[in-house]
Amino acid sequence: MSRVLGVDYGEKRVGLAISDEGRKIASPLTVLRRDAPDEAQRFQRLVRDEEVSLIVVGLPIRTTGHEGEKARQARAYGTWLHRVTGLPVVFWDERFTTAEAEQLLLHAGLTKKQRKERLDKVAAQRLLQTYLDAGCPPEGRAEPLEDS
Repeated sequence: MSRVLGVDYGEKRVGLAISDEGRKIASPLTVLRRDAPDEAQRFQRLVRDEEVSLIVVGLPIRTTGHEGEKARQARAYGTWLHRVTGLPVVFWDERFTTAEAEQLLLHAGLTKKQRKERLDKVAAQRLLQTYLDAGCPPEGRAEPLEDS
């Protein structure tokens, strides 16, 4: 197998995580600024160097299960990633990954500045790990949450 790249899209920053070759474990990788003029080249180099064959983009679905403007932007970014890398892109429900990442970083005792520097890549790691745990389905999942 090859590796999977997890992408936590944001308007200013993009958090990235990477799987192991066996697609069992996701690890935080880095955070890229969206305003970088060489963003496409950085992704092309990254997928080549890390031997990535699939990209999973987090889809910010509302708790109702509906997509809003942020989801539309994430889909547009995923389409752009497909175009610049030539790799398949799967969209995956990312509900609560940023909140989970924030809690993990708080429990680690990091300062506010340290949490801010790591938040996006840890959110990408949480997103990617849920995708891996689901067995890497070829199509993304975005259903409403079940009522408790």
